[in-house]
Amino acid sequence: MTESHDAAEDRTESAIPHRTAARTAKLASLPLGIAGRAVGGWGRRLTGQSAKEVNAALSAKAAEQLFEVLGTLKGGAMKFGQTLSVFEAAVPDEMAEPYRDALTRLQAAAPPMPIRQTRRVLTEQLGRAWRERFREFDDEPAAAASIGQVHRAVWHDGREVAVKVQYPGADEALRSDLRQLQRFSRLFQALVPGTEVKPLLAELAARMNEELDYRAEADNQRAFAKVLDGDPRVVVPRIVASAPKVVVSEWIDGTPLSRIISSGDKPTRDHVGTLLAEFHYSSPERAHLLHSDPHPGNFMLLEDGRLGVIDFGAVARLPDGIPSHLGEMTRLALGGRSRELMSLLRSSGFVRQGTELDPDDVLAYLAPFTEPLATETFHFTRKWMQRQAGRIGDTRGQDFRTGRSLNLPPEYLLIHRVTAGSTGILCQLDAEIPARSIVERWQPGFAA
Repeated sequence: MTESHDAAEDRTESAIPHRTAARTAKLASLPLGIAGRAVGGWGRRLTGQSAKEVNAALSAKAAEQLFEVLGTLKGGAMKFGQTLSVFEAAVPDEMAEPYRDALTRLQAAAPPMPIRQTRRVLTEQLGRAWRERFREFDDEPAAAASIGQVHRAVWHDGREVAVKVQYPGADEALRSDLRQLQRFSRLFQALVPGTEVKPLLAELAARMNEELDYRAEADNQRAFAKVLDGDPRVVVPRIVASAPKVVVSEWIDGTPLSRIISSGDKPTRDHVGTLLAEFHYSSPERAHLLHSDPHPGNFMLLEDGRLGVIDFGAVARLPDGIPSHLGEMTRLALGGRSRELMSLLRSSGFVRQGTELDPDDVLAYLAPFTEPLATETFHFTRKWMQRQAGRIGDTRGQDFRTGRSLNLPPEYLLIHRVTAGSTGILCQLDAEIPARSIVERWQPGFAA
């Protein structure tokens, strides 16, 4: 009798709300709530409040609702919010602050699941004697994410470990959320201009099963850890044990990237930005893999100055590394060689068959993205990213029309999204880094 009562209580307190109808209602409240506040805002405008005051108040309330809904639902809602968070650097400053705070909170915050529920998952995944595998186990989670939470523990051999436990019902929540979020993609598009929300959601849905299988995540992490073992600049924790819904890895301590973004000094921000860019560009060549979940919650700066990288649920397999066409295109755009660039874009599938485009318009669209490689060092700033987002998002401009006429082949979609996400973090860091030398060393096709 007691067991059934506890089980019922666990279901009530579950970290992920299970009922699809309840999750749908919460997600539906986002556009309805924002629309309702807009109507109220027009009313306040009529009573004499300035547009700036009203818009600031609306943005703050909309941002708070965004965090509350995406954060407490976890699942696909929180995963989408975390992915979106790296693009906040593209949001214009006058409306950015509330969203910046709300979205960056999604990088590390989420309510925990009940202790009994955590223990039940560990019993199912590691066996009834799971406690004997640990000298110590902290029931209070040290961190929480979209589909799981992390506990600090000591393995039986004395090693400090991180134990990642998947929330029960995470698979159902992911599927439900991503279906609903796709319905509201226009709303999120408006919140983060310059970000292609619809394909982002489609990609998250396509990679859902990989994210849910912690054994696959453990295999990804093992591959990275093996290649980077002993690296003086990057640390990937070793895997200790794994199961479909639990993964145990060595514990690493460091300063979260979110803290460096908010309060780090310039040398630290530049150092971390350089390490992040090196990790992003070198991984396809060194490991034939690309870490595909670039948000600040997955990176930290260790005391010895190395970059710590965690969470390998989303990884792109690149057996031949990054396609050399991308490096060649970047080099041609940087050199202003519009006709050669156009020819390569067509032969690589970036221009739909039968589409007529002016090579100079295409160069004008792509060349600004190569600015970070035109000089020895480049200062990545929110202003720069906002300028790029505004340029390609202005429906009245030629760049918008050109961008809509170009095609992104499916095999490049993830690479493009991860590169954009990493660039977003560099802009959040306000980092000045030697981007050109990093790309010259690691991007095939860039160095002629």
